[in-house]
Amino acid sequence: MKVAVLKESFPGERRVAVVPGVVPGLLKAGLTVSIERGAGEAAGFGDDDYRAAGATIVSRDEAFGSDCLLTVRTGGACGVGWRHDRDQLRDGVVLIGMCDPLSESDACREAAERGATLFALELVPRITRAQSMDVLSSQANIAGYRAVLLAANTLPKIFPMMTTAAGTITPAKVLVLGAGVAGLQAIATAKRLGAQVSAYDVRPAVKEQVQSLGGRFVELPLETGSSEAAGGYAKAMGEEFYARQRELLGKVVAESDVVICTALIPGQKPPVLVTREMVARMRPGSVIVDMAAERGGNCEGSRPDETAVVDGVTILGPTNLPAEVATHTSQLYAKNISTFLIHLVKSGLPNVTVDDEICRDTLVARGGQLVHPKIRERAGLPPLEAPAESPPTS
Repeated sequence: MKVAVLKESFPGERRVAVVPGVVPGLLKAGLTVSIERGAGEAAGFGDDDYRAAGATIVSRDEAFGSDCLLTVRTGGACGVGWRHDRDQLRDGVVLIGMCDPLSESDACREAAERGATLFALELVPRITRAQSMDVLSSQANIAGYRAVLLAANTLPKIFPMMTTAAGTITPAKVLVLGAGVAGLQAIATAKRLGAQVSAYDVRPAVKEQVQSLGGRFVELPLETGSSEAAGGYAKAMGEEFYARQRELLGKVVAESDVVICTALIPGQKPPVLVTREMVARMRPGSVIVDMAAERGGNCEGSRPDETAVVDGVTILGPTNLPAEVATHTSQLYAKNISTFLIHLVKSGLPNVTVDDEICRDTLVARGGQLVHPKIRERAGLPPLEAPAESPPTS
């Protein structure tokens, strides 16, 4: 099988799907690896590095002639670049990357119409044997780290306590909303920088994780029994719950110098956790980093990739923090995607089996149609009929 790595076309995307370090493993699996010219330069990996690892450097047109295409962003996650890529897809090609399938089902359907077999890495199940393929976790981990550094650079205070001859500086108070992968890394990073860290999550089960990192878990008198969905993700709650939550969180937010918002629900608009009224109660100079800004935001007033100042509070809405540290995020992503691809090959790729949970849960399109039940539902399509059982043999 000929595998090609595409250069990312999404504006500002500096990551690359495969780094030189994972090329030998792909070759050992019996794959031929090609890299589009310049694909890794923005992440710090030159064409000569790939050649030394055993890959071939090709043009973009040549890359699209391969059996399998590896990307960081494809489909709806690729923005306007998807239009050109879509038209170059050939029937039967295997396309693997992040494609935002739960929000951009139209692009997934377009890939299906072109005859592509599409795998969405966002849909990798959260099971033990798939941990090394989990791109959402590997990228969110770095994003949480980066969000704290962004806040620290913006805040007109320092994070740690300092005792000097000129007096004592008290530590900054950092509140992290959402204790998933990004939130936990944000807690750890803020703590390492010397801040006084608190965290809130609708899932009581994460309390011990927050405390193990040195953070204080904010407990609110709310009924949260059904707050966790399958796979450990937070579950959407009703508006009455969120209204009460905001009321109780108001005091904690007002006392914080920095608020890091990380609350995302796959395929849904994120909940508003910080209202304008809550922002108005914060001290001037305080900073909010809304990592959910791209989806609508956890904070009222946040705007994607913009900086807003509301009542003296700076609200940042970064949408692609992993791309800002592309060398390491590419290394992690490359490990994820190469492990996933080798798993597919061992499972019979280019033939695709749905008997394996990893293959089944990530397969979005095959044979000219959308095959993933959730994506079909988002696209307004009826469920596929189950294949008829073979008659028993005598």
